[in-house]
This record gives sequence, C-alpha cells and structure tokens, in this order.
Amino acid sequence: METTSPAPYFLPPPEGPRKAIAQLDAAAPWRWLARGWQDLRAHAGIGLFYGVSFWLMAVVLALVFRNKPEYAISIASGCLLIGPFLAMGLYEVSRRRESGLRPDLASSLTCWDVRLRSVGLLVLVLIVLELVWGRASLVVFAVFFNTGMPSTSGVIEAVFNPQNWEFVAVYLAVGGFFAGLVYAIAVVSIPMILDRDTDAISAAITSLQVVFTNVGVMLLWGATITVLVMLALLPWGLGLVLVGPWLGHASWHAYRGSVLWQDDDEAEADRGEQVSTD
Repeated sequence: METTSPAPYFLPPPEGPRKAIAQLDAAAPWRWLARGWQDLRAHAGIGLFYGVSFWLMAVVLALVFRNKPEYAISIASGCLLIGPFLAMGLYEVSRRRESGLRPDLASSLTCWDVRLRSVGLLVLVLIVLELVWGRASLVVFAVFFNTGMPSTSGVIEAVFNPQNWEFVAVYLAVGGFFAGLVYAIAVVSIPMILDRDTDAISAAITSLQVVFTNVGVMLLWGATITVLVMLALLPWGLGLVLVGPWLGHASWHAYRGSVLWQDDDEAEADRGEQVSTD
C-alpha cells in the first residue's frame, strides 16, 4: 500500500507592507538636517514649545546634579521617560506635514495615546539600559579610580588627573558601548512606532538593522547629534530651544530615509499616474 507524503508546508506571507533598509550615502545626515530645518521654520511656534520643554529638562537636571548629585540618575531616568514622548510630538508634526495634513500642537501632544503600550515598553528597555550603565560606571570608579572618589565640585580635575588614565580609558570604553547600544536601539524605533504602530521589539530590531547596514553613515549621524547638543548646552543650555526641535524633526526624516516601505512606493506610483492622467 502506497502512502502519500504530506504536502510541504510553506510559511504564510507576513502581514502588512514589506520594508527594506536603504543604503545611505554620506550626505544623508545633511539632507535630514535640511528637511528638519524646513519643518521647524514652517511651524516655529510648535517648535518653540518643545524647545523650551527640552531646555527646562536640562535646567532641572543641571540643578539636581549641582545640589543633590545622588538624585541625578533618578532625574536622568525621568528625562529619558519624558523625552521620547516630547520627541514623538515633533515626529507627528513632520509626519502630518509630509502627508499634506495641517500640524497643530494639540495633535502633537496626544499622538502617543494609541501607541502608549509600544512606546512604554521601548522606554522601559532604555531605562533599564541606563540603570545598568550607571551600575557599570560605579564599578569602573571603584576598580580603576586611583585618587579617591571625587567631590561634585572637583570631579573634572580628579577625572583628568594623570594618575587616573586607566580609569578614563575604561570609563570611555564602557560608556561608549552603552551609549552606542542605546543609540542603535532608539535611532529610528520611536518614529517607526508612530508611523506604523508596530510593536517595540520589531521597531528596535529594525533600528539595529539600519545601524548595522549603514555603520559609517549612522556613526556620522550620531556624532552630528552629539556635537549639536554639546554646542546647544552653551551658554546655559539655551541652544536647546532651537537645536532640540530641529533634531527632532531631522530624526523623523532619518527614519523615513532609512526604512523604505512597499506601500509608500505604491502610493507614489498612484500619485504619478493621477498626475499624468490629469
């Protein structure tokens, strides 16, 4: 008696539009900044609101570090919790402007409400990474710092004491690892959640794919963000009023330029056919 072998099993096609990771060139960060600047100029009032919010966060963090440094990590965690929700408001302004809709402050403040679960999980992961980063920094201090734990007022002089060169090297290596990991996870994940209402894990994996596919360009983008933020902190952090919303809008365009969706291409083709028909 012959037996019939079962039919081979094929995985069902994935739900939703397919995505691809773009191959970026070295000029991409400057295009993102230029488009972000256009968004900021077009809606300067909304940008001012978010810029002042970023500046107030920096002021609070600086005051706490100066007067109660033991609470600095807790305040930094709070800023890390609030920051992504503020950034989503800027992404929403850029998203609506790109879609031909009129942005307004109210919609930017509430754009996260239906995506709270995904954004909350991603932010929780970032906070855990920050806490682990803080613990690792304390271990580096305890093992490699040779001149005694510094006071808040003398921390810069103590850290750059020649006797502590091993500490500086290890601290920068550990800090660079955690900073790079946080950056790789977050660089396009939050705008992707806003755009596609996807889950946090898929968004984080996509963000990592973008970084590892375009290592050089994404390192350049991260360095550009770092330099602009450092410059914005002088004097008294007032530059954040401008740089904060500018980078927020530019980060949306970084996502749109890095992650390509099939249905976006189809929509562009449809618009092209309509124009030719008209």
